[in-house]
Amino acid sequence: MTVTAGAEDTREQAEDAPTRRRGRDVPWRALLLQPLLIAVAVVAFAVWRANAELSDAEARPLGWDALSGTIVDHLELVAVSAVVVLVVGIPLGVLLTRGPFRRATPLVLGVANTGQAAPAIGLFVLLATWLGFGFRSAVVALVLYSVLPVLRNTMVGLQGVDARLVEAGRGMGMSALAVLLRVELPLAVPVMLSGVRTALVLLVGTATLATFIDGGGLGLLITTGVNLDLDSLLYSGALLVALLALAVDWAGRVVETIARPKGL
Repeated sequence: MTVTAGAEDTREQAEDAPTRRRGRDVPWRALLLQPLLIAVAVVAFAVWRANAELSDAEARPLGWDALSGTIVDHLELVAVSAVVVLVVGIPLGVLLTRGPFRRATPLVLGVANTGQAAPAIGLFVLLATWLGFGFRSAVVALVLYSVLPVLRNTMVGLQGVDARLVEAGRGMGMSALAVLLRVELPLAVPVMLSGVRTALVLLVGTATLATFIDGGGLGLLITTGVNLDLDSLLYSGALLVALLALAVDWAGRVVETIARPKGL
């Protein structure tokens, strides 16, 4: 009877194996659609740019050299701000889930909520009048505006870890730091990465406002198109920002899929 039961279990596991493999393949198949759409949109934009009849005011900012420089400026804003957000948001989120530091949670979250609740353009201008116009003020404004998702998701992810697993780690003689690094953080990774992805998409979109304080970026195309009534510049800037946001979102989803612990 025991042999029969064992054979049945083995047969069930063999039947479930293809289903599990198909389940793991589904996210990757879904991830293939977004980059294909982005690639099609980029090719369509390149074809339009190569064949469009543009005035001098339109052709200069949409020239490949000028356009690539504008995109690089935008990416620099996003990259620097993202690094600062991660360096500040993740350690601070971890700290606010530890012992006596939990008392500071309402204050810190209140400040972070204020940064995101304030109108973005007002935040940019306010910081520019205080810190001066340029790249630095734009980075500070972007960090204040996008740090909340990383901070909150880090806290939520750590607080959502099963307390029994934490106690089991401590029962095995692990230090508090070892439990954090080997138990809590790995299990909190999916929630934390979701916050990071949200923050990155926010950064890409909000960085367009940096142009109002001489911070550069693709917002320059949009504002120039609006001010001079040049639809080609307006639509090009909006399209490129949207494509960058989609590309960043896709990259974040790929990292989430790879970094997700097995079994979650």
